[in-house]
Amino acid sequence: MKNLFFLVVLWIVSINTYADDIQFTTNAPDAVVNGEQFKISFTVNSTNVRDFRAPSITDFEVLMGPSRSQQSSTQIINGNVSSSSSITYTYVLIANKVGTFTIPGATIKINGKDYKSNSVTVKVLPPDQNGGASNRGNSQHNASNAQNISNKDLFITATLNKTQVYEQEAILLTYKIYTVLNLTELRGDMPDLKGFHTQEVPLPRSKQYSLEHYNGRNYRTILWSQYVLFPQQTGKLEIPSITYEGVIEQENRNIDPFEAFFNGGAGYITVRKKIVTPSLTVNVLPLPDNKPASFMGAVGDFSITSSINSTKVKTGDALTVKIVVSGTGNMKLIGTPEVKFPSDFEVYDPKIDNKFSLTQAGLTGNKVFEYLAIPRHAGKYTIPASEFTFFDSKTKKYKTLKTEEYTIEVEKGKGDASQVLADFTNKEDIKRLGKDILYIKLGDTTLRDRDHFFYGSFVYYIWYIIPLVLFIIIIIAGRKKALENANLAKVRTKKANKIATKRMKAAGALLSQNKKEAFYDEVLKALWGYISDKLNIAVSDLSKDNIEYELSKYGISDDLIKEFIETLNQCEFARYAPGNENEAMDKVYSMAVDVISKIEDSIKH
Repeated sequence: MKNLFFLVVLWIVSINTYADDIQFTTNAPDAVVNGEQFKISFTVNSTNVRDFRAPSITDFEVLMGPSRSQQSSTQIINGNVSSSSSITYTYVLIANKVGTFTIPGATIKINGKDYKSNSVTVKVLPPDQNGGASNRGNSQHNASNAQNISNKDLFITATLNKTQVYEQEAILLTYKIYTVLNLTELRGDMPDLKGFHTQEVPLPRSKQYSLEHYNGRNYRTILWSQYVLFPQQTGKLEIPSITYEGVIEQENRNIDPFEAFFNGGAGYITVRKKIVTPSLTVNVLPLPDNKPASFMGAVGDFSITSSINSTKVKTGDALTVKIVVSGTGNMKLIGTPEVKFPSDFEVYDPKIDNKFSLTQAGLTGNKVFEYLAIPRHAGKYTIPASEFTFFDSKTKKYKTLKTEEYTIEVEKGKGDASQVLADFTNKEDIKRLGKDILYIKLGDTTLRDRDHFFYGSFVYYIWYIIPLVLFIIIIIAGRKKALENANLAKVRTKKANKIATKRMKAAGALLSQNKKEAFYDEVLKALWGYISDKLNIAVSDLSKDNIEYELSKYGISDDLIKEFIETLNQCEFARYAPGNENEAMDKVYSMAVDVISKIEDSIKH
């Protein structure tokens, strides 16, 4: 009985949980052209659907529907099996009049519970004035090169939300693509805007076309990029035009129909088109002259709050005052509000934390200023209210905000040396009490006869002799080194092993990175370079034959000479040989290191 009760409860809980996960959505295009057909679908992520009821569609003509389709899928991820299923009801509608219309949601019943999908808004655009929707297709097919593409078929607009602003007031610059062609790629860089502090608004990477009626034609449009500009100087500032290069894919109507048939259909060509955006001018007005003393360049709409960690502290304890400026505007460029701490407080530079994000209206969020101060002396102090003034871009006036005033009670701390000096020192002059003023050191002290002088003593003359001796040693060692360096051949021979070791280290790094070509190049450089330096023969004059002859002159054994030549051959062979690359590279590396070490031990200078 208990097990049965448990199963019933579990079944009820699972049904409620399942019901909470039901998603019933409506999907339709944002915009359509009057007279064109379009689809609207209602999708629910369940197959246990009863009593589907479509909404009342009065503003469109229903051509077909509902057509019911069912989808299901199963996924296995890391051994976990998950499945999903859904049902979609689709209608085909046609728009008969221009305007913006709302289609309400449909309703369904699942497990006795009613669900309703979201409503959607569809904007119906008028047809093209010069021939309707078919004109867009003709523009795409007839243009066979960039010269035949009209500036009305593909262009980019540049718009500003304001053309007259005050200094530091945010402006939104928008670039938008309008096209009736198959634009597959667009290249172009934003120029350096002189006189502006510029920040790009983050937009989705995956850009999707939407339909828009513009100047009598219906275009596919994309919001390409947006920038928030903060003018840094007054006067007329220009936003220069940008030249973009558009890549357009078009049907090649000049291709032979038979050739197109055997190649899988009509051929397509790629056309490149230069697109120039219009230049814009912004009239930047200076801020009014009646600036309050607390104004530090903030322009926008802001609020201010403050807080303190404690109003009762002891000397030597840290006191923290936090000021938060919130709002929208040139947050990044505003100055630091002034907090007037008492003169008996040791004050540190404030810590600034930016917690804002870029929006189309400017930088929105807050800027946190955290001030740290340490009281030196006991007493009662007042931290007056701080002022923050900004220029309100909406009212075109300065606004001054004030923080709260704080009364601080400071008690005497324990073991603080500064308290000993508190009653009789100049508190303004002493900056680091307890650190730069120390107690007199007590204890045993060795006194010395005042007639006993360092001048003329034995130690005095020793300090003269030691530098002289060191100077003579340095001169002798320097001359010896200079003579050795003058013999270039000898220097080159001595450094041969050092250079080869450096190259083999580089080869070892390439070996670990599995860079085959670079590894063998470095090993060959190490081998040929070592012999060149050791025998004092240019690399261009070396060959495997004269290497044998020259090494034998130094008394190198025939076996060692053969081993060196074999290492060269093995390196050159393994570079292009098939098989296990890692094993071959390890073998060549070991052979090269071993043979260089043996020759270095055999040749003594």
